[in-house]
Amino acid sequence: MGGRGVRIAIVDSGVHAAHPHVCSVSGGLTISEQGEHPDYADRLGHGTAVAAVIREKAPNAELFAVRIFAERLTASIATLVLALDWAARCRMHLVNLSLGTTRPEHEIALRGALHRAAASGVRVVAARDDEGVRYLPGSVPHPAIVPVQLDWACPRDSCYTAAVDGETVYRASGLPRPIPGVPPARNLSGISFAVANVTGILARQSMITCVGRG
Repeated sequence: MGGRGVRIAIVDSGVHAAHPHVCSVSGGLTISEQGEHPDYADRLGHGTAVAAVIREKAPNAELFAVRIFAERLTASIATLVLALDWAARCRMHLVNLSLGTTRPEHEIALRGALHRAAASGVRVVAARDDEGVRYLPGSVPHPAIVPVQLDWACPRDSCYTAAVDGETVYRASGLPRPIPGVPPARNLSGISFAVANVTGILARQSMITCVGRG
């Protein structure tokens, strides 16, 4: 099925929809504390690289670009909460969060957003931890969260689960989609792409729980 019928919100720096590794998106917007704007063009490249990974794994999925990073890869927690609420309101199946925060004071606000996401049947794929650093919201034990860890030895076309501290964690490669003529060492890589690899594989295999779809 290649992800057919699966709606994925890519919360990131936007997406360059015409990129040959993406080809198209089903919609998108910019979200900030000042409101919403229809421009979702990626001027930083990170969101496009993430979208390319997901498109490779799930070519028939419906991708939605939710830009919260504009001039640099930082955004407020309030903006992230607004993006998660948009995904819940628009009945996404999966949210790809190739981002996170290490600040524990944001957990209460993020838990609230996760509760609302779960009520709409949304699963949020996010980094649990990396190199000993725990990230929110991916490290929050919650039904809405699909926690991800990095495993450089895992092939790019697969992922696997492991029991960590009593919860099921997905592990995947941190390598992005290869760019012809560009050495891997010069390409983006890391936990962001482990998250994207898991999102694409879950979409491809339709390994999602769809509830509240009335």
